[in-house]
Amino acid sequence: MFDKITIIGAGYVGFSLAVLFSQEKEVTLFDIDASKLRMIDANKSPIRDQRIEEFLVQKELHLKTSDDLAEAIVGRDLIVLALPTNFNESSQFFDTSQIDLVISKIIQKNTSTPILIKSTVPQGYTKRLQAHYPNVPIIFSPEFLREGSALEDNLHPHRIIVGNTESLGLNIAELFASCALNEPEIFLMDSDEAEAVKLFSNAYLATRICFFNELDTFALAHNLDSQSILDGVTSDPRIGSHYCNPSFGYGGYCLPKDTKQLESHFGDLPQEIFSSVIKSNTSRIKYIASYIASLDKKVIGVYLLAMKKNSDNFKDSSIIGVLQALKELDQNITILIYEPLVHVSSIFDCEVVTS
Repeated sequence: MFDKITIIGAGYVGFSLAVLFSQEKEVTLFDIDASKLRMIDANKSPIRDQRIEEFLVQKELHLKTSDDLAEAIVGRDLIVLALPTNFNESSQFFDTSQIDLVISKIIQKNTSTPILIKSTVPQGYTKRLQAHYPNVPIIFSPEFLREGSALEDNLHPHRIIVGNTESLGLNIAELFASCALNEPEIFLMDSDEAEAVKLFSNAYLATRICFFNELDTFALAHNLDSQSILDGVTSDPRIGSHYCNPSFGYGGYCLPKDTKQLESHFGDLPQEIFSSVIKSNTSRIKYIASYIASLDKKVIGVYLLAMKKNSDNFKDSSIIGVLQALKELDQNITILIYEPLVHVSSIFDCEVVTS
């Protein structure tokens, strides 16, 4: 049914989907960043993802790129949007302006092709769009991809969720399932519910991170062996030993903004958890900085800035907050950073070293 697919946005969500689908489908990948498209045309990945790099070399992909939106959407069976929706601190809401603009352009050129939104959006957004454009099917399906392993997560999804309970929703779910190497469970639901699944899923992960970070803070403050406590706590199968490593705090593209969006959605409804999670994450970053400062070292070395293994994103990494807090606590402290992804001599007022 979906033999010709256009994907708008060549970030880690859009590009991983383009590689996934182009194994069997004819895929056009649109982006306004010409340098990204040149890399893809040369069979090079613009994002750090080992599985994608392997596929570009080993697989015969039916993938072409375009920087012409009108050309990219002509004669398509499905248009997928994978555009950024950053959290606007002023409005306390996701910035959906890029999606709004692209959909308006698509509607002007193409009035029948289904539009699938993979970007994270506010709860209720898809229904509002559908009401505004009643003649074009607009569907939301959340993604649950990790930076650095986006294609692997697409190949082995834990579940497939589509915000449409009709045959179109099932067809979209089956498209994703047909590319999976496992047999994920399929959930069809209302678009409002699918949007909520994404927000609550990431808010839970943020909550879990904060719980174990506060456990570690307690252990550090009382000179206890954090790992021993962790082992004892997580041996309970109701808790489990997954996703429990203490860290500087949660960061990245998704967890910070999704938790804030969910807090905003609650409005006047009673809730304490999500507001507390946001505060806890900030407190953890400040505590780590004060703990390091208490060691009274004149030179601090930082090994890598990326937020997780195999990721090339450090802009939203929690370690950045630690560095900034350290600088505020002691302006005379020297911080050396080793990060091969950085090609300048200094960053965040810290010296970058090459070894």
